[in-house]
Amino acid sequence: MKQINRYRHKKILVLGLAKSGVAAASLLHRLGAFVTVNDYKPLSENLEAQSLLEEGITVICGEHPLGLLEEGFELIVKNPGISYRNPMIAGAIEKGIPIITEVELAYQISEAPLIGITGTNGKTTTTTLIYEMLKEGGKLPLIAGNIGTVASDVAQEATSDNTIVIELSSFQLMGINEFKPKIAILTNLYDAHLDYHGTRKDYVQAKANITRNQTNDDYFIVNAEQDEVLEVAAQSNATIIPFSVKRALNSGVYHENGWIYFNNERIIETKDIALPGAHNLENILSAIAAAKLSSVDNEAISKVLRTFTGVKHRLQYVREFGSRKFYNDSKATNILATQNAISAFHEPIILLAGGLDRGNEFDELIPYFKNVKAVVTFGETAPKIESTAIKAGIKTILHVDNVEKAVPEAYQLSEQGDVILLSPACASWDQYKTFEVRGDIFIQAVHMLK
Repeated sequence: MKQINRYRHKKILVLGLAKSGVAAASLLHRLGAFVTVNDYKPLSENLEAQSLLEEGITVICGEHPLGLLEEGFELIVKNPGISYRNPMIAGAIEKGIPIITEVELAYQISEAPLIGITGTNGKTTTTTLIYEMLKEGGKLPLIAGNIGTVASDVAQEATSDNTIVIELSSFQLMGINEFKPKIAILTNLYDAHLDYHGTRKDYVQAKANITRNQTNDDYFIVNAEQDEVLEVAAQSNATIIPFSVKRALNSGVYHENGWIYFNNERIIETKDIALPGAHNLENILSAIAAAKLSSVDNEAISKVLRTFTGVKHRLQYVREFGSRKFYNDSKATNILATQNAISAFHEPIILLAGGLDRGNEFDELIPYFKNVKAVVTFGETAPKIESTAIKAGIKTILHVDNVEKAVPEAYQLSEQGDVILLSPACASWDQYKTFEVRGDIFIQAVHMLK
């Protein structure tokens, strides 16, 4: 960890806790800042705030008082999920108080170079693949970010011998100033989180921040099949490494005639890859590019690809019971992710879907419903998904209260050889704190089947 002095004796407000807020507050306190934490949850119910109080950090809980902005804070470290339309944040912007997210702190203290991964879909799988390839190649990687391990916690333990592989959301990337990965990846761009960002343009710009500070000594791995991604790449100062699942490239990584190539060098035959789903080929290509740029040999890359079958909550195989196969794709929080999940199977599917209503419809799923024989819905979007299923000609549609009840009902609707797939196409926050909680409940319910 770099011992930086820039925050010593500075008044800093950490707004919103959860894992990243706790880590940021503790780190800043360690770096000599005068830290105040403000979280909406009451102190009596807030174990994180109580632990920070015991460290000697000032804690204000139960509300977000606008009067705090009058106390001379020189910086705000914001929980990524707090909107920039929040009165506290809007007030801080009006006063010219700088606002960052916790990943900026991680970059500032890290002795290790960073590989940063962002995009609408595929981030977690790509991040995990890169980590496993670097590990197999003896590169001492650490994994961090939006994947569940707080980046600034990891950065405190990292040395120059490590490489931090970090998954980054658009929310996190909106709060950076100096953050600069040695290797950045933009997997793809589709509509997502527009309720937070307001417009697609603002969403794309947030994603583009991953390369904002890169130079030509750095690398930016980009999807060559998306014009919008290439427009972002055109504004980057990094060395561009394209990937394509559809055509050969003069340089970069691509798929052609059943083989994957990096700079025209054969890496692996696609029939040997264990990870299911055609959509995962994009993730595999970008991961290979990052691994090759990190001097991982082909043998290590191939070994990972022959054995890696996916990450938890992303097309995760749970079990076979009664000659039915169960898959947990709870991380499918948007329509594209569910389209990809459905496309990964040729068997008849019982689809479990529903969740937070962000105002969109689901008719984009209709062309993908050809092998969906029944739909079980739950959550706020249940009526919309049921309407889509009717339009697609699906005869068997059932509404239940939650995921736990959906599993036995789906089993009753299924036959031998069917796939029972949780792929909600929606965020979980209407009923569950996180998509991980939703997926774990699904897994538990599957194992409870008798």
